[in-house]
Amino acid sequence: MIKYIGSKRTLVPRILAYAKAIRERTGAASFCDAFTGTTRVAQALKRAHFTVTANDLASYSEILAIAYIEADADEHRGPLTAAKIGHLNALPGRDGYFTQTFCVDSRYFQPGNGRRIDAIREEIERISDDRVERAILLTSLLEAADRVDSTTGLQMAYLKDWAPRSFNAMELRMPLLIPGAGTALRQDANALAATMAPVDIAYLDPPYNQHSYFSNYHIWETLVRDDSPESYGVARKRIDCRVTKSDYNAKGRSWATFESLVRAIPAKHLIVSFSNEGYFAHDDLVALLESRFHEVEAVPVDFRRYVGAQIGIHNSKGEKVGRVSHLTNQEFLFVAGPDAGRIVTDATATMAGAA
Repeated sequence: MIKYIGSKRTLVPRILAYAKAIRERTGAASFCDAFTGTTRVAQALKRAHFTVTANDLASYSEILAIAYIEADADEHRGPLTAAKIGHLNALPGRDGYFTQTFCVDSRYFQPGNGRRIDAIREEIERISDDRVERAILLTSLLEAADRVDSTTGLQMAYLKDWAPRSFNAMELRMPLLIPGAGTALRQDANALAATMAPVDIAYLDPPYNQHSYFSNYHIWETLVRDDSPESYGVARKRIDCRVTKSDYNAKGRSWATFESLVRAIPAKHLIVSFSNEGYFAHDDLVALLESRFHEVEAVPVDFRRYVGAQIGIHNSKGEKVGRVSHLTNQEFLFVAGPDAGRIVTDATATMAGAA
């Protein structure tokens, strides 16, 4: 799984427990992850035998969703794809856009790994048999590149000194596919909500402040699109980062956009995660969810901020400046729908028993 500031790693057990508790009470079978990111939540629900739809606007997220949610491990030709990954690992490197942009003009990757990324990315298009295999091979490349980058997890900047992992030779591995079928989509979540078929449970984890995921992970977007865009600044971001903005990143538009989504999404139960670093107030979220689903239970979860905040604030010379205001955040999980309180109680008891 790639490093991701929006990762729900610490929340997955709770989200899964709530979904299972809903299933125990209602027989729920379908689940939609509307802002799926790296698909971590969607994967957990698929492993728990829900029928999962994973959606996100990011191109790299769509690739991960095809590999982990749409692909069926029981039906895919695993050994043949694994053999192709072996072939990709054996390719000699070549200089290309990726090497120049992210290893020479900037220092996200060691040049040797950058040249291999250039060669492998081109070869994936030549040897892929279909959409699913292409996504699996691209997922293997994304995850391999992530293991040898020189960042704190965000692609807004790279480390002043090379990360120790960046000296490792990049190695592609066969992704661990999950049995069962699912659906991968790349749509605006609000547009999807207006047209999608009803689902038993929907999970909403929208962008919650001014930071754009498109800019934060511009390298993965470029690697998947393979479109060699004009880049700018020290971070060598895609030129379209200047104009690709979500309404969820705009304080003046974010609440109306989220309210529209909550009112439109055709789900019997809703699970929402939101950080206290976000634009929305806790009480406003509760009021909105109650107006649509009537019953709401909110659960606070403390967690550490991303690695960059732990390291601190530095200027362009690598000198520490300023002071980070806080090292922990509080995330809230909201469960909305019939018997929300009992569902949270059931899930909490299950988690306590498993601990």
